Amino acid sequence: MAPKFFATRAHLLVCQGQSCQGRGSALLYKALWNHLERQSLAYYKKGGSLRLTESGCLGACSYGPTLCVYRPKPAGGGLEEAWYAAVDFPLATRIAGAAHEETPLPEEHRYGPE
Repeated sequence: MAPKFFATRAHLLVCQGQSCQGRGSALLYKALWNHLERQSLAYYKKGGSLRLTESGCLGACSYGPTLCVYRPKPAGGGLEEAWYAAVDFPLATRIAGAAHEETPLPEEHRYGPE
């Protein structure tokens, strides 16, 4: 039997590199996972659309925890990406909410590619 397809609007990655873990990224990942579950935002929940993954280094080691989000561009034609440094739980939930609602992503603490 083939696996069931789950629709996703965005993929969030939380760095689990050594520097980010030293700044709380493991706890941030768990808290964000619980938030996505409780709010039914996780891709496998009815109405949910977000994937959350632990990742390797996202390149802002001195400013962790870091988070990256990818989602389809609103006008189509590729992916929008946003990279964030010094992410705390309130910012992570705002990023997740914007990704789910398909609204502009927060500018606060962004770095990297435009």
